[in-house]
Amino acid sequence: MTLPPAPATHSPVAETRKPRTKSAKGKTALGPLPRWNLNDLYSGPRSDRLARDLGRAERQAARFERSYKGRLSRMSGKRLGVAVAEFEAIDEILGKVMSYAGLLHATNVSDPKIGQFYQTTAERANAISTRLLFFTLELNRLPEKTLKQKLRAPELKRYAPWVRDARAWRAHELADDMEKLLHEKAPSGRAAWIRLFDETLADLRFPINGKMLTEAEALNLLANKSPAVRKRAALAIGKVLGENGRTFALITNTLAKDKEVEDRWRGFEAPASARNLSNYVEDEVVDALTSSVKRAYPRLAHRYYRLKAKWMGKKRLDYWDRNAPLPKAPDRSLTWTEARDVVLEAYAAFSPEMARIAKRFFDGRWIDAAPKPGKDSGAFSHPTVPSAHPYILMNYQGKSRDVMTLAHELGHGVHQVLAGPQGNLMADTPLTLAETASVFGEMMTFRRLLATESRPAARRALIAGKVEDMLNTVVRQIAFFDFELRVHTARRGGELSADELCKIWMAVQKESLGPAIKLDGDYKWYWTYIPHFIHSPFYVYAYAFGDCLVNSLYATYEAKPDGFQAKYLDMLRAGGTLRHKELLKPFGLDAADPAFWDRGLAMISGLIDELED
Repeated sequence: MTLPPAPATHSPVAETRKPRTKSAKGKTALGPLPRWNLNDLYSGPRSDRLARDLGRAERQAARFERSYKGRLSRMSGKRLGVAVAEFEAIDEILGKVMSYAGLLHATNVSDPKIGQFYQTTAERANAISTRLLFFTLELNRLPEKTLKQKLRAPELKRYAPWVRDARAWRAHELADDMEKLLHEKAPSGRAAWIRLFDETLADLRFPINGKMLTEAEALNLLANKSPAVRKRAALAIGKVLGENGRTFALITNTLAKDKEVEDRWRGFEAPASARNLSNYVEDEVVDALTSSVKRAYPRLAHRYYRLKAKWMGKKRLDYWDRNAPLPKAPDRSLTWTEARDVVLEAYAAFSPEMARIAKRFFDGRWIDAAPKPGKDSGAFSHPTVPSAHPYILMNYQGKSRDVMTLAHELGHGVHQVLAGPQGNLMADTPLTLAETASVFGEMMTFRRLLATESRPAARRALIAGKVEDMLNTVVRQIAFFDFELRVHTARRGGELSADELCKIWMAVQKESLGPAIKLDGDYKWYWTYIPHFIHSPFYVYAYAFGDCLVNSLYATYEAKPDGFQAKYLDMLRAGGTLRHKELLKPFGLDAADPAFWDRGLAMISGLIDELED
């Protein structure tokens, strides 16, 4: 069911970037940066085709409700299969419309007219999809024996993975009228608070060096070569976030309470259980991951930041030095063309097919890379719908970390294209597996860059950059997950003050990053700008899941490269039709085994060993 707005897939690698370099003529030295062409979806908010599609979806949804409501139990397997196909077709129309509205909104969150179009479109799409709500509810009430008989029909058997996933929620569904109420209230409830968060963050300006900078521009300065610039940026970020802390605390408290109420009614005991179910991953697998990463904090983050402090001639790093460039590291900016070539060459070295798909993103203008005020400050790849194609948003600044972001989002994009033939209902991959191709794309690109670099200082900078990205993806994201767990658990006892939220944030940050980083002052407000806490509660462990999974996969590839590419592409093509156990079985891997996660973490530890040597 299309429930606007659809969450985007943001890259943790895009957390900090440096500002664009300028040539003497004032033009960007990175070359022309692409802006995407959304005409493949619709030509504009007033597009006749968009209006026709919404009207068509409205008529088809009304006819669908009249034809099938209350009749599923009496239908043959063949007829039920036909009904699922009709359901899929309507859902794809709504998905296309909301993809366009969401992508347009992401390029200028501050524009009130675009915001109005986005909200109005979401409300209309929601009203249309309400007519379809009965379908999965009735499907889930069918007895197992009855459904098993119906699934013998080829028309329904094709959708067996979707039926399996829909029925995973059986125990947590409410009465039809309550489900309808929750669905209809979504645009004015949770979605409205998310929009408030996005617009508040987009409108913030940070006074640094006599200029009023956007959030993305301010965060970029945390990776500046100048310690003084980093410090000024860090203090300004903390001050402005703190001045708006009451608003962010209200949003966080409201959404946490909203989630607690719905979880209680649906019978989810733990705050993260609903997310685990939507990822089709067992609670014990997530527990094994988080426990492994927490045990590894000392030998990963704590050890690396001690090493970095030593390189920078300090006993302890200030928090604004965490992502600082290393001393004597080569200061090289890559043009957009160079970044494109590096990533495509890395993809081609592993799989020419993946490189061909990735190249279409550049040729077809499926990427929006140019930073601008009001634009979403992160990075994501939005799959849209199988009948169209994915779109990538990022803010390219020319540094190696931006090249890694490009590789990450192209991994998502290639995955989404390969899974497209599964159809609108089965192409989507659970978040845990959605991060596999993106992190694998980063790893391929990193290995490519490292193989072509012989200068010791440059190699050290590359390896250190990769370690920092991995720490951001694994340690930092599990710390984020821990923060969410503590906040949602504490919120069950009553509203949390902004100060209480700050104390929880500082506690998990100190535990994860270790004593080599000095965390003080207004750093306590840095939890306020993390979009995942608001958009997709408990999303963040998916990054660590994907990184550790890819590390284990890559170790398997290095040990036995023959036949690996074919198995890997088959895994991506499967989309959402297979669960993680089935997908990993051909590689001899099992995510339920704690040793699996330790194996993935060992790769990070090994890179730190190399830096120490």
